[in-house]
Amino acid sequence: MENKFRASRYGLDGMLIDFGKEAEVPMRQLMLEYLEFIDDVVDGLGSRSEINYIYEIMKQGTGADRQLRVFEQSNDLKQVVDYMVEETSAGVFVEAPAVKKRGVV
Repeated sequence: MENKFRASRYGLDGMLIDFGKEAEVPMRQLMLEYLEFIDDVVDGLGSRSEINYIYEIMKQGTGADRQLRVFEQSNDLKQVVDYMVEETSAGVFVEAPAVKKRGVV
């Protein structure tokens, strides 16, 4: 429960407890260790794209990180809301690809 709280409270830049080492370590370091640990089974489970998304989050930050960046750059909450709307609707109104039904597109 402690790491769950720490991850929620401090995000990607926080410290988590590595229970194997009995020490606090940076969250990103522990996450990379976990990802390395599971890597040999990820493809067999069909989860590679989900795991790759974790790497993307670690690179770009969480949604909260990105919202804070917008606010720090603009000092305007309206800009943050506009950013959230844009990010949320990204891809929503993209035309859906044709669906193949019984050999007909």
